[in-house]
Amino acid sequence: MKYNEIRRKTRPINVGGVIIGGDSPISIQSMTNTDTHDKEATYRQVLSLCEAGCDIVRLAVPTVEAAATFSYLKQMEVGIPLVADIHFNYKIALAAIEAGADKIRINPGNIGSRENTEAVVRACRARSLPIRIGVNSGSVEKGLLEKYGGPTAEALAESALYHVRILEDMDFHDIAISVKASDVDTMVRANVLLAEACDYPIHIGVTEAGARRAAIIKSSIGIGSLITRGIGDTLRVSLTEDPTEEISAAREILSALAIEGHERMDIVSCPTCGRTRIDLIAISREFEERVRREGLDKKKIKVALMGCAVNGPGEAREADIGIAGGDGEGLLFKKGEIIRKIKEKELVDELIREIKLMP
Repeated sequence: MKYNEIRRKTRPINVGGVIIGGDSPISIQSMTNTDTHDKEATYRQVLSLCEAGCDIVRLAVPTVEAAATFSYLKQMEVGIPLVADIHFNYKIALAAIEAGADKIRINPGNIGSRENTEAVVRACRARSLPIRIGVNSGSVEKGLLEKYGGPTAEALAESALYHVRILEDMDFHDIAISVKASDVDTMVRANVLLAEACDYPIHIGVTEAGARRAAIIKSSIGIGSLITRGIGDTLRVSLTEDPTEEISAAREILSALAIEGHERMDIVSCPTCGRTRIDLIAISREFEERVRREGLDKKKIKVALMGCAVNGPGEAREADIGIAGGDGEGLLFKKGEIIRKIKEKELVDELIREIKLMP
């Protein structure tokens, strides 16, 4: 079943021209890790994220001075919506809004008095800017931690809805919500509770997930579990890596889930066994690296890399193109037809050449 057929109905919000929620495609987000006071370094990283395919970029804004970087990025016409990540100080939020931020990330309950929150709401309303409420395990209020015995899924969801009500009481509804945890099950259950309680668009992701390999596994499980339930309007894959790696991982997850608008090359390959007579592990690694390096991963085709003649020909015939290994050679299949035999050392080159000729 396609995602749009099971997708939770949400009200859309506009983030600098990118629509989150409604019927809009799932957008991919990341966050700069440069010092936001360093305008040039932040500019270069934002450009890198744009080139990697990021849809929305968030910047940490620890001071009023750092907010000036938004003005600089707008002057440089980076061409991507920019979100200001604010904690505690409402004056920083106001400075970021004035400097051109396209969305503000705050928790209304922790920026001081109601008057402070009202000032931020007025500024956002005047510029038609949405507010993202972000709750994670470390930001749950003390009373909720005591009520639930820790940062449980119930505590996370209730905390988010508490902050939502503050904005709703001010007649502000241009809201997105994120509820994240480093524990996958907690994150999933919290978002399910949230999705049942409101119709605001939800930003999903596993926070503090770790370095690349472990984090991608956790993120794939968490994000995938929610999307297969129809939950999730925008996402971030949090990695302790260069932020551009987050974009690559997010695209791979969405592609694996066959999300419309994120289809990419689907590579299927067998795990190898004692019948394999070619070095399929090395061939698969080389092929995937070549595909990424040469920009062929954007082709919406299915490629099969199979190791032997038992299951290989059948799998390869079901793909748009593929190979099935023999003894030091392989058969090249295209649209179910055998094209020719190829020597093992030439398999990747020939497969790449044929893919380049495909529309």
